[in-house]
Amino acid sequence: MTSDDDTRTGPDPARFGPALAHHAWRLSGRIVAGVGQLLLWILTGLGRLLRPLAVRVAARLTGAGREQPPGPYGPYGPYGPHGAHPAAGRTAPLPRWANAWGEAVRSWYFAPLTGLALTAAALAELAPRAETPLSLAGGFAVASTLPLVWRGEYLRPVAAVVLGAFAASLLTGQTVLFTTGFAALYTLYALGRRLPRQSTGVLAVGSVVTVAVVYLTTFTLDDVPWPAAVIAVLAAIGLGDARSVVETAGRTESAAAERANETLTRLTAVQREQAVMRERARIARELHDVVAHSVSMIAVQAETAPYTMQNLSPEAREGYTEIARTAREALVEMRRLLSVLRADAKPEPDAANSPQPRLDRLPDLIEQHRGAGGRVDLAVHGDPRDMSATVELSAYRIVQEALTNARRHAPGAEVRVDLMFLPDRVAVRVRDDGRSAPAAPEHGSSDPTMVLNREDIASRTSVLNPGEADRTRLEETPSAGHGLVGMRERATMLGGRFSAGPATEGGFLVEAELPLHREEPGDGGGRPR
Repeated sequence: MTSDDDTRTGPDPARFGPALAHHAWRLSGRIVAGVGQLLLWILTGLGRLLRPLAVRVAARLTGAGREQPPGPYGPYGPYGPHGAHPAAGRTAPLPRWANAWGEAVRSWYFAPLTGLALTAAALAELAPRAETPLSLAGGFAVASTLPLVWRGEYLRPVAAVVLGAFAASLLTGQTVLFTTGFAALYTLYALGRRLPRQSTGVLAVGSVVTVAVVYLTTFTLDDVPWPAAVIAVLAAIGLGDARSVVETAGRTESAAAERANETLTRLTAVQREQAVMRERARIARELHDVVAHSVSMIAVQAETAPYTMQNLSPEAREGYTEIARTAREALVEMRRLLSVLRADAKPEPDAANSPQPRLDRLPDLIEQHRGAGGRVDLAVHGDPRDMSATVELSAYRIVQEALTNARRHAPGAEVRVDLMFLPDRVAVRVRDDGRSAPAAPEHGSSDPTMVLNREDIASRTSVLNPGEADRTRLEETPSAGHGLVGMRERATMLGGRFSAGPATEGGFLVEAELPLHREEPGDGGGRPR
């Protein structure tokens, strides 16, 4: 009984062999994994050691990483206003070689030179065999290589001659030359690059059939395994077709990018026009308040004149009545015109209840700028004089826009406002030094003061240059619409001149001249000087 139980519970000989094989297989796998992991550690260590050298070599060859980063000297850098190292304009070796090679390939003389060189190489390969160009082998060699001189202009006829001569040399038992084989494969590559996809498939099938016929009928390619020959033929055609696909995709992408750029340019132009129209509507609302007050005074005085003046003739009374009626009609027409201009513009809060500012409120504006953290000095030149409310309002708004731009693009900058009363015009000049508020110096910084932001200057000047559509940014400020657009519109509306752009002594400069009497706009209106 006990012996029978031991027999049943002991190890099963039938299962011992597979279990041993399974454990042996797992042990061998762990050994291989351990060796592989060791090799990976070695390769990873070598890669980390060689990575700095590889990065430096790649940077020297490709020119990567030559951009001058912003440092203690600011984005302009220590090498001038362009902020780049003097060597940054040099082309790296690899791009320079690639560009030179691309220019050589696209030149007209590339095909003749390479074709003649390949023919000379074929004849040189025949020379040790005592074969001359007048022999059968020499004739096939020349016919298989020389026509490539004209492959740029007549690819298909040239391919027919080259491939036909090469196939004839194989079928007649001629020795295969490396140069003629290369010429045939290059011709297949060129055809795959130029032919349509369907024609390329037919070419591949025909080439494989030709290789099969040569192997079955002759012993010319006995030294070359037939799979290698078939793979070489299909690879040459496939590479040409792949290159064609890449070039087609590149052209499609370039055309799409050009269309997108054109669409973006048109959209930017439309946005610019809309900004101008909105700013004109805003100016119209402000001028309505000024002019409507004057016309209303005319109407009121004309209506009350018959009651305050005695002994008026009937003609005079009728004249005052006509003046009052005309003034009232003018007010109605002004409101209609304003409703057309402001169709897409929303009125500002309390715009209808607050009086339009004039130059006597300029000190309050200066104090508001200082209260917002800005630094500004106001200088008045000449004797103030009586001028139209429109001129005073435009001058006030231009100063307000310039101070708003200074707070936005150069916070903490020192701003100087010059207001000049000239005999025939009033001039406004606002310049900021383009500096940001002082910040803690970075490590290694020798100039902890302030730096000029070139992007801010570009954003403030691009609106005056509609050609730079990719960089145009229309400034929208709570107080004054669209920045430089509004300033320019106000100046040109009065027949004055306006300019804005980087100042020669640094920073940003806004200048405007508003004539006291209407004149034609100058050529420089709205363009940076």
